[in-house]
Formats: sequence, structure tokens, C-alpha cells
Amino acid sequence: MRVLPFGDRAILAEYDTLAETMDAFSSLVAVRPRGVRELVPAARTVLARIDPALISLRAAEQWLSTTPSTHAASDMNASLIISVRYDGPDLAETAEILGMSAEELISRHSNAEWRCAFIGFAPGFAYLAGPTGLEVPRRATSRQSVPAGSVGLAGEFTGIYPRSSPGGWQLIGTTDAVLWDETREDPSTIAPGMTVRFEVQP
Repeated sequence: MRVLPFGDRAILAEYDTLAETMDAFSSLVAVRPRGVRELVPAARTVLARIDPALISLRAAEQWLSTTPSTHAASDMNASLIISVRYDGPDLAETAEILGMSAEELISRHSNAEWRCAFIGFAPGFAYLAGPTGLEVPRRATSRQSVPAGSVGLAGEFTGIYPRSSPGGWQLIGTTDAVLWDETREDPSTIAPGMTVRFEVQP
């Protein structure tokens, strides 16, 4: 892990793997000191935004460097069940890429526990990391418009498009779940660290 400067009100911790980053984020959230205003995870980094009146950059750097990562902090946020219709236009092709039937893909996707690694791409778009064996490449050509509620796979992640937008993920299903609502205190339905399960909807 490396700690890098990021202006006068933030500091960046850089990790080697996604799993290491997720474990570190969970551990840091659990012991966040006064003055660390926000922790923002990404695929290989965690950004700590601070209030310099309450904590110095030096103290924040020491905290980031010395907080041990654990593997037992996945209960830091509530879990969520999302109903999905596995009717995506790429379902059959994605199953073929993975060397399995569409039924097996649906079973493995819906029976897995997924954990939100970070939010990115669009407001409310959660990058959900799950079991090995479901990694697929992005589409060779992105779609100009992917409908809101589309459930996709790309790389090591599954995700749900919170609004209509261009996208290149392999679309395997759809959901009516609202992922982003600006009228709520917490607009994003899914937050980093939260666990998500998918329920097959007829």
C-alpha cells in the first residue's frame, strides 16, 4: 500500500488488488477518526477527505498507513435483495462465453453474494464484486443507449444501469429497482461495502 498526496484536504491510499482495497475500505470506515469527512473507494484506491481544522494530513497519513485490513467487515452496511428478470439481450451469448448454459448463469448470478466495491461511471452505478467464474469481457462495441434498470456483467463485476446511458456491459437482465433518487437523503440505493443478492423474478 502507498499513501499519496492529494491536495491540502485529502490523501490517497493506493492498493495492489480490488480485494485488498475493499478490505481496507471496510476497516477504515469502522475506525474513521474525527476529522476524516469522507472515504471514497475505487478499484485500487481509497481517497480520504479531511477537515484540516480537526486532523492534519500527517495524522491522516499515519492513520491510513497503520490501520490493519480485515476480511470480516462485510456487515458494515445492510444487505439488499433486488428482483431481476433474466431477459437481457446478451444472456445467451454471455453464457456461451462462460461455457455454461443460460440456466446455469442465472443460477450462479442469483445465488451469489455480491459486494459493492465502489460507485462510478454514473450516479448510483454500483460496481458489485462477486464470485470467480463469471468474468466476461465488455462488448466489442458499446450500445448508444442502455435502458435504465439493465443488469450487466463486465470484467469481474456485475452492475445495474441507474438511468439510460451508453454502455458496453453484457446485458443479462432487467430490474425495476430505483438505484438513484435525488429526493432522498442518501440518493444512492447501494453504497460501498453493502452486500447485494439477486432474486429471480418471473
